[in-house]
Amino acid sequence: MSNKIFLPNIKTVLFHREGWDLSPSLIKFNSVEKLKLSFDDLDADKKDYLYTIIHCDAGWKPSDLRQNEYIEGYFEDDIPEFDFSVNTIVPYTHYELTFPSEDLIPKLSGNYILKVFILQPDSICFTRRFMIVDNKIGIEGRIKQASNNEDRYYKQEVDFSATTSGLDIINPFRDLKVVITQNGRWDNALRNLKPKMAVGNKLDFDYDRENVFNGGNEFRSFDIKSLKYNTEFVSRIEKDYSGYHIYLRQSDRRTFTIYKKQDDIDGMMKIKTEDSEDTETDAEYVNVYFTLPYAAPMIDASMYIIGQVTDWQYSDESKMDYNYNLKAYEQTLLLKQGYYNYQYILRYFDSTAGDETFIEGNHSETGNSYTIYIYYSESGSGYDRLAGVKHLNSLDD
Repeated sequence: MSNKIFLPNIKTVLFHREGWDLSPSLIKFNSVEKLKLSFDDLDADKKDYLYTIIHCDAGWKPSDLRQNEYIEGYFEDDIPEFDFSVNTIVPYTHYELTFPSEDLIPKLSGNYILKVFILQPDSICFTRRFMIVDNKIGIEGRIKQASNNEDRYYKQEVDFSATTSGLDIINPFRDLKVVITQNGRWDNALRNLKPKMAVGNKLDFDYDRENVFNGGNEFRSFDIKSLKYNTEFVSRIEKDYSGYHIYLRQSDRRTFTIYKKQDDIDGMMKIKTEDSEDTETDAEYVNVYFTLPYAAPMIDASMYIIGQVTDWQYSDESKMDYNYNLKAYEQTLLLKQGYYNYQYILRYFDSTAGDETFIEGNHSETGNSYTIYIYYSESGSGYDRLAGVKHLNSLDD
């Protein structure tokens, strides 16, 4: 199960730790931390949205647990907070939820899916992943250039160790599951990495090949917080009866270019308007036009716009169409005002993971965010407990 929007009227679904817009949807077990969910409904009416949660294993498949084993309180709850947009060309209704609520509380750590629906749970509007960590495993690590000479200038190595003194683990090679993600992507995640060595309660994961990622390149960006002027990567802004149209500058292929350091937010997006006071209800929805020149269409792969802007999903929305007249890939996204990161990623038809290096290039110097998740499958528990999480960045010393 993954983040997915099932209805075209649902836009700008955000799910993060309360008070930190660019954080992952992760909170600590038995803490006062909360998650904030927000989304817009372009039908611009009031609907009675409900939600429930589903406990999942380390691979994001539903656990065999019954709802009463992982939910305290009601199995379903409503989303009561909403406001209508104000003076926007594209009208919408903005909804918000603070979770856990008083009536629906997760009882276990691990992976979860939050499912939003109307009337019946099978009438799904969208789903969001979130995690609850019970910090019993300490993790220390660092990101460096790949150890192997052939990969040294292109890949990054994630070396780390784990201390399991908070748990009585009999067989860490069998009972622990390790997942490493880069920039919030799950399609290229490293899974099931086993300890290289175990000494007492310390586990070593210092490999040379098994724990490497493509360095890729810094994310492309565009700023549409204001519709009154063109920012760096905006070619022009047009307005007609249907709304605003933002044309980005034609993109360039960076496969063979020299690495150039530039600030980004690792594929995230920050929703904000500078043209009014209240971003949640005053920000406009605009059509954003992407153009990537390319001599001929790929016959064994598709081109996608990937980032939080498209939920990191290889979907119909993120897939680009080829324009034979312009000799370019194109796509248009309806987006709320803000600051966005994205990359052009190629995915071959026979692969589930995308190739960010084909268009963007590959450099070991790139700034990337990594997260290490360690799950513990205690014998007889029937679920994967999230027992340790560590965030690392390749730019950290």
